[in-house]
Amino acid sequence: MATGFPAVTGDVLSAAMFNGLVAFTLNSQSGATYTLASTDQYQVLVITTNASTKTVSIPTDATYAFPNGTAISILNTGAGDLTINAVTSGTTTVTSAGAASNAPKIAQYKSAVAIKTATNAWTIVGAVA
Repeated sequence: MATGFPAVTGDVLSAAMFNGLVAFTLNSQSGATYTLASTDQYQVLVITTNASTKTVSIPTDATYAFPNGTAISILNTGAGDLTINAVTSGTTTVTSAGAASNAPKIAQYKSAVAIKTATNAWTIVGAVA
């Protein structure tokens, strides 16, 4: 997680914390599946490296309630397409314009951002198909 997040009232921003805000913390995932976790917010870049097709799933608010407005960056460096979907279909809604609306895909060396827009609702923007 990037240094300095999350902050609480009364925290003093040190030079190390401030400087930590300019870079992503990298979360490399080599498996075929990965479910986003609370540690993936706040300037974290989720990198998928598996050579086969893979899936990044977004959990329901019952599992972890990301704050509305959370933006999670995802980069696919593996050869296979990466699909972003909901952990439980019908509970979390994933939408994306210009792509398969409920299961957008990211090709190799492409990236996208998952943005939480409401309770159990996420929009995927970026290089999706």
